[in-house]
Amino acid sequence: VDNRPRSCRHLRAGTVGDLAMKRVLIVEDQADIRKLIRMTLEFEPYEIHEAADGTEGLRLATEVQPDLILLDVMMPGELDGLQVCARVRALPALQGTRVVLLTARGQTQDRDAGEEAGADEYLIKPFSPLQLIETIERLMPAE
Repeated sequence: VDNRPRSCRHLRAGTVGDLAMKRVLIVEDQADIRKLIRMTLEFEPYEIHEAADGTEGLRLATEVQPDLILLDVMMPGELDGLQVCARVRALPALQGTRVVLLTARGQTQDRDAGEEAGADEYLIKPFSPLQLIETIERLMPAE
């Protein structure tokens, strides 16, 4: 039994056939939303990591070097999603990482702030599982 916290566990680590699995980091403070995203992605060939706040998300991003980060914008604590996104963009080791901001705020100034922070995509909550999968597949096409 793996007793490490879920945020540190690889839910589906390894390879599928000869292909290395793409790494996805979910950074979301609401456990129910994290769970829904994880359940949506569990049927896809991804190695899934989770963080409950911006500080833990940034730490895991540098440790795991994910291919894609699903990042909530409004989180309590030291770092919000925009700050995490900007810091990820500033790290040379994470230059290839794609970032999708998840937010309930879809105003023009919110989108502009996400773009300024370096986000690749912006998904407005609530979003459907199909929207999530389509966005991820567009940003991380199968090799």
